[in-house]
Amino acid sequence: MAAGGLFEVKFKLRPAVREIQRSEQATEPTVTAVRKTGRYPRAAQVLALALQFQEMIDRGEVRDYADLARLGCVSRERISQIMMLVWLAPDIQQAVLCLPLYTGRAPFSEGALRRIAKIVSWDEQRLEWQRLTGSPEPPADSHSDPQAGSCQAEDSPTDQVVTL
Repeated sequence: MAAGGLFEVKFKLRPAVREIQRSEQATEPTVTAVRKTGRYPRAAQVLALALQFQEMIDRGEVRDYADLARLGCVSRERISQIMMLVWLAPDIQQAVLCLPLYTGRAPFSEGALRRIAKIVSWDEQRLEWQRLTGSPEPPADSHSDPQAGSCQAEDSPTDQVVTL
């Protein structure tokens, strides 16, 4: 103990992030990753998120939209907007999820897709989808032909981070 009632404490601080010792061979990349240019349409990303949220509710991982809003740090109103996209006809959902990467402006907005989702009749939704996309034919009905409208694995929106 030092004079005057003071004492001194010595200790070593550990770094917050543990350093990993790697050999020189491990740091050299063996395969060069090729990244496609472009991005998935925002509407496709949000639809994928809505479908994931619906699965979480169905499995009982969350009770309701309020739980989703708390988990996502967004308002309940925004969760309601996102979840509205699950009302789309299944073939339209498939078509949106299979949209290719794009550069520049998206082919349509999330709001335009929500306006279609508000329509109760799937047949009317399909007509509005045709008007929105300019396609002469309605999307293939996924219920009548299970092979119709399947996405390529490389074009499916996996491992995408979507900010609300």
